[in-house]
Amino acid sequence: MDGEVDTLDDVFDQFLNNNRFFKDRDVLRHDYIPHKLPHREEQIRHLGLIVAPLLKTERGSNVFIYGKPGTGKTAVMKYVINRLVQKAKEFGAPVKAVYVNCRLAGTEYRIFTNLCAAVDIIVPFTGLATGEVFDRFKKGLEDKRVSFVVVLDELDELIKSRGNVLLYELTRINEALRNSKVSIIGISNDLRFKELLEPRVLSTLSEEEIVFKPYNASELQDILWERAELALCSGVLLKGAVGLCAALAAAEHGDARRALDLLRVAGEVAERENAKVITENHIREAERRIEHDRVIDALANLTLHSKFVLYSVYLLGKIKIYSAITGDIYEVYSEVCEEIGVSPLTQRRVSGLISELDSIGLLSSRVISRGRYGRTKKISLAIPRSPLSEVYSNDGHLGQVTSFIPTCLKAKLGKTKN
Repeated sequence: MDGEVDTLDDVFDQFLNNNRFFKDRDVLRHDYIPHKLPHREEQIRHLGLIVAPLLKTERGSNVFIYGKPGTGKTAVMKYVINRLVQKAKEFGAPVKAVYVNCRLAGTEYRIFTNLCAAVDIIVPFTGLATGEVFDRFKKGLEDKRVSFVVVLDELDELIKSRGNVLLYELTRINEALRNSKVSIIGISNDLRFKELLEPRVLSTLSEEEIVFKPYNASELQDILWERAELALCSGVLLKGAVGLCAALAAAEHGDARRALDLLRVAGEVAERENAKVITENHIREAERRIEHDRVIDALANLTLHSKFVLYSVYLLGKIKIYSAITGDIYEVYSEVCEEIGVSPLTQRRVSGLISELDSIGLLSSRVISRGRYGRTKKISLAIPRSPLSEVYSNDGHLGQVTSFIPTCLKAKLGKTKN
């Protein structure tokens, strides 16, 4: 035990005495909002023009922001809203804003709870009807007499899981208010998000739209160098390492968050190795570590039925069916649900889950031609099998069926042997 303590003392002392790499590693994290956002000046100006009327107690337009992950949507929004609130204080304008991540909040109730807290209305964590919480929010707004900005990030996650009800209520809230005004900023990573909205919601929410295009490699290098000046000590970063970091992130949809993650983890790898500078090899090692961690995290945080669908594709691979049609997957999925004691979803809903898993890179689907028999979609795993097995063997539900072979698979296996 003493030896372990001594080892840890050495580790901690070495870390405390080694200040050659990081001045402030938090600058390379996602939630850091810099004073400058390179290559997003146009979007900042556009959003600023949309929210500026609030400074004169006029209602601003609702705005819908969309683009792929890592394109600066949340950073730009927070930057503009923070500046808006600061300017409002200078001029004595009654402006309030609240930011809610819909994926983290999860339910309409929790979202309305956040909105209530922003106008100093405290509601219990559970126990009230959602309509009652919404009514309290409206009353709180009326008492405050403010121009209120509601920012709903990852809005697509809420719509996919809970429908359009909350958004419909919010887009109509100004009809019930006399003393306050509400503007909505919706943010989505899904470029097809608008297809999920009902026409009555779409017409009101999408009064204005801002599209964020992916960064290219040159733009990502500019972002990395600006952050590196704040985060890293002078002279520890090689130009080639930044170039590789930007190229890897640009190849994956121009994701600035990925570029920043790569640089931060590469710096940590170099720091632990007691290296003198961050090299391209450190970037490669960071990529390997991040990819593994990202897959593990994605698998662990899927919804229950998405896990079952993905596991069904995994089971098909066990009998050498590495590319399956939706019908085969659904057959296996239904037996997995039955074995665990969960009611299966409809085949149509499972088809939708397959599309969602494809969009986040866990499954890969391709349409192939069968000549006069038409076309069909083939689905396969888009990730290595080992992390999937590792995560689901420890899963509370799937851990029960790691040795389970569905009857339909036994029949298919028999046919392949014959």
